[in-house]
Amino acid sequence: MSFTLSPVTPGFVAEVGDIDLAQPLPQEDFALLRQAFTRYAVLVFPGQVLTPAQHLAFSGLWGPVEKERTLDPKATPARLSGEFADISNLSAEGRIWGESSRQRMYKAGNRLWHTDSSFKRLPSLCSLLYATTVVPIGGHTEFADQRAAYDALPEAMKARLQGLVAEHWIVHSRRRSGFEEFNEDEMKRLPPVPQVLVRTLPDSGRKSLFVASHAGRILGMPDAEGRALIDELIAHVTQRQFVYTHRWRPNELVMWDNRCTMHRGTEYDDLRWVREMRRVTISDVANTCEQEGVACAA
Repeated sequence: MSFTLSPVTPGFVAEVGDIDLAQPLPQEDFALLRQAFTRYAVLVFPGQVLTPAQHLAFSGLWGPVEKERTLDPKATPARLSGEFADISNLSAEGRIWGESSRQRMYKAGNRLWHTDSSFKRLPSLCSLLYATTVVPIGGHTEFADQRAAYDALPEAMKARLQGLVAEHWIVHSRRRSGFEEFNEDEMKRLPPVPQVLVRTLPDSGRKSLFVASHAGRILGMPDAEGRALIDELIAHVTQRQFVYTHRWRPNELVMWDNRCTMHRGTEYDDLRWVREMRRVTISDVANTCEQEGVACAA
């Protein structure tokens, strides 16, 4: 192994050193990196100087790159191309966004605990977020380990959850953060989708919860009861013993497994400081219901 690995905990989050992601990665090193990703779920790569093309090339090693963005570009012009999600506080013209900008209102939902693209029929395998400019105060990212959280559940709860399916919808999370302004095109492109509450990770065989703020109800359950169960599970997963807080450094890439983690951004003065980040999201192989062999009519 030509790179070094420094775990933050024995089973969750590791820093990767002595590696240059701008260069082609030997096949044997990528195989070892994949093993590390399977074990730790969150990998931190400090000191990386990456062009968009190099960021995209490394990301593409992990699977198909998502290209469809959530917001309608006609209603909300994008600063970056379709392969990249803009996790910045900049307008399409490269200026700090306004207090009431549509982008700012929509991205307030990123401060809720979520997993990227669970609201899509084909959810995400992983995300790779690269920071060029970070803020001096705040703007951290918190990650929660849904595998460890599942392991810690009482056996009776594990039995209760097996086979249950939640409805994930971007509208659920954005309404919770105060954003209601989806247009007709956005509503049509992103209907509610089913995802299991408990999934088995094929590369490790471990079971994991799969909850997020995008989940609004549980199919076959009264809405209030289902919402209460989702909230209970999110509160369980985000207990301090399951959470890692990442304090960003410039020229740093962090990747995480969307199948078994949740994350959220913390607040910062987004009308004062420039925060410039871009994210590539990799698609999973199939809907979670298909992967688990769970029948679902939704």
